[in-house]
Amino acid sequence: MDTNKRLLIIGFVWPEPNSSAAGGRMMRLISLFKKQGFAITFASPAQDSDFMVSLADFGVDKAAIELNESSFDLFLKELQPSVVLFDRFMIEEQFGWRVAEHCPDAVRILDTEDLHCLRLARQNSFKANREFEVLDLLQEEVAKREIASILRSDVSLMVSEYEMEVLQSVFKIDQSLLFYLPLMVDSVDWNILSFEQRQRFVFIGNFLHEPNWNAVQYLKETIWPLIRKQLPTTVLEIYGAYPSQKVFQLHNEKEGFIIKGRAENAKEVISNARVLLAPLRFGAGIKGKLLEAMEYGTPSVTSSIGAESMRGALDWNGSIEDNPQQFADASIQLYQDEIVWKQSQQNGFEIIKQRYLKELFEDEFKNTIAELQMNLKMHRQNNFLGQMLSHHTMQSTKYMSRWIEEKNKK
Repeated sequence: MDTNKRLLIIGFVWPEPNSSAAGGRMMRLISLFKKQGFAITFASPAQDSDFMVSLADFGVDKAAIELNESSFDLFLKELQPSVVLFDRFMIEEQFGWRVAEHCPDAVRILDTEDLHCLRLARQNSFKANREFEVLDLLQEEVAKREIASILRSDVSLMVSEYEMEVLQSVFKIDQSLLFYLPLMVDSVDWNILSFEQRQRFVFIGNFLHEPNWNAVQYLKETIWPLIRKQLPTTVLEIYGAYPSQKVFQLHNEKEGFIIKGRAENAKEVISNARVLLAPLRFGAGIKGKLLEAMEYGTPSVTSSIGAESMRGALDWNGSIEDNPQQFADASIQLYQDEIVWKQSQQNGFEIIKQRYLKELFEDEFKNTIAELQMNLKMHRQNNFLGQMLSHHTMQSTKYMSRWIEEKNKK
């Protein structure tokens, strides 16, 4: 086997493509590396879940690992990966120094998923009832850790062009350390239901993700009553993985506000709805639910945060509204006006064709990985800040981890 084509993915959790956009993205990444001929091992310190994908079905080896355990060093030495992908910055913090020590020639890739510090800064400013400003990021504790992780990595995969701009303008990250790789779609599904065949509004989103839970509360308290006033017989179905009791307490059949919980099949749920609602008030990255809506021909109404970095200069797949009354009015129009609905659907297809098809990114991604492998020494020399952070992190994190390991033995 080609020793240059061994990939180790260290996952924050085991992939659950039916639970979140992050799970779907991970499976797309696996598919990209598979196409390049990589032998893949997926390792994670997370507990198995009932909804995790069977990695063996995709020809991927599965390995359980532990935090603060030198057994991982032996695992690394035996595997000798040529490329290591860290799933989110917290994983790079935990395992990056060990990879740097035992596999110094392996390319280290960070998949950011979204910029955590941006999401948290927006969430904090929302809760403090004030406008978010980009400079808030400099006060965010997580930013220091996340930016350090980006600097230590050879390249970070970014899903949002806006986040790339923020990293370069606010944190002065060199463009050579960033690679734009959004959520991707294999192809557009033309076999979809018509306007007449569809009923209901829908919302879908993992409830472990705070922006989704907040959006559902906002729908319940503010937006849905405005829609229901004009459309008294319509129904809004709320789907999402990991719903808690507080989510189910919002269920009210009389108001047409229906909590469904986990969707067995997200495609079916979104494809059967006439309009998807996503009034997100904070968050980061790009939104899997909105991309899936485009993919399945379902127009959507969302906020500026929801649509951020998703459409470029193209027309949206519906409407983008931040004012609750305007959000409700746009939703009602989309639900009732077939001409507007069909045009919105076409807009969504166009956005996918121009911005999200997997084939748009495959070659450049493959070339970037190959180039990094070939010129790794020079690439790292040009990133002195990253070298310095790696050196100091290796010292501090290494001894803290060793101390925890010893402590756990007692």
